[in-house]
Amino acid sequence: MLRSATQKFSSNLLTHQRYSFSSTAAVRADFTHAVIGGGVVGLAVARQLAQRDGASTVLIERHDAIGTETSSRNSEVIHAGIYYGPSSLKTKLCIRGKNLLYELCDKYDIGHRRTGKWIVAQNEAQQETLDKLHTLCKNELGVPTRWVSGEEVKRDGEGVHAACALESPTTGIVDSHGLMLCLQGLFEDAGGVAVLNSPVLNITPLGSKPPGSEGWEIEVKDASTGETSSITTETLINAAGLGAAVIHNMIVPSDKRQKLYYAKGNYFSYSASQPKISRLIYPVPEPGIAGLGTHLTLDLAGRLRFGPDVEWIDDPKDLAVNAERLPQAINEIQRYLPGIDASALVADYAGIRPKLAGQDAVRQGKGFQDFIIRKEEGYEGWINLLGIESPGLTSSLAIAEMVQKLLYGSTKSL
Repeated sequence: MLRSATQKFSSNLLTHQRYSFSSTAAVRADFTHAVIGGGVVGLAVARQLAQRDGASTVLIERHDAIGTETSSRNSEVIHAGIYYGPSSLKTKLCIRGKNLLYELCDKYDIGHRRTGKWIVAQNEAQQETLDKLHTLCKNELGVPTRWVSGEEVKRDGEGVHAACALESPTTGIVDSHGLMLCLQGLFEDAGGVAVLNSPVLNITPLGSKPPGSEGWEIEVKDASTGETSSITTETLINAAGLGAAVIHNMIVPSDKRQKLYYAKGNYFSYSASQPKISRLIYPVPEPGIAGLGTHLTLDLAGRLRFGPDVEWIDDPKDLAVNAERLPQAINEIQRYLPGIDASALVADYAGIRPKLAGQDAVRQGKGFQDFIIRKEEGYEGWINLLGIESPGLTSSLAIAEMVQKLLYGSTKSL
């Protein structure tokens, strides 16, 4: 399925027939679509657009491999879509994306498992939060959940401590690397071109009524040689993840610039053989915290890992796991898994979430920010994806559908 590992920007990329895809384009561009960002969302979008009749799609990734940032440094969880309120894009795209992702995994034999998840409450206030979540899922979201009594937790909880829990049976895990390789292969099989090791230096909208009405020029550097070159595209999709604000700010005037905030999550591996846990375990989300708590997840081999916590940082390249945060993580884990062998926990890896609100807003209870997925006002042919954090992996295929709909008003069945 996977035809090539890497390509460079050079004249040989442009030897194919040049398409004119949209009826409004005033120029014959090198490509009909350029997707910036080779994480799971960018790959899903590129694959979706490459399948259109007559399309020529290029995927531009600044690193020398796909999915080296947020997409490969996360919990690899297929989320059910229960945390984000009834009307948010996060909820709608997570629920749709979850179903599409399970279908894709089944069709192409991508490693995954429907593990289910328990969200565990330790006190009366947390029980009330779970009860509200249970009611929301039943009455508005249509997401299956099941109430787990304290007696059932003691009987079947595999060492989990909780006053009660809410079960999410459609939560699961996925091999994120296998998923991204599959999407890259499907993209290239559809005629798409993946260009790696190619950071974007500049983007110029062509035409002025409005900007982008005659396409877009993208200047790119070959990171291995330092050489620069340019291509043109009819449509531009910014799916650059941690770098999405940089891409956005290349184009807009100074008063329209976007700031992202970076929340590093440290993960901790567990080497002991006990306890054996067969499902994911999450604490009840606490207000004023920019995440879902230090939770227990599994990999496909059944190994336990814990995280992520939330550590606010300024540098999105700071991927060093912070071992000094292990004692705090142990305290949080022991609340719901008191039998854990603390000596078997070690710092493992870290990932970074691009957020649209910073630490101060989170502390004030204003931390929730929905995905930004929009046709950028005042421009033609530019779709912007900003703040695509969790549940971005689960939502990726639904985000791809949404991008296509924003561009063309219709979706194509997977």
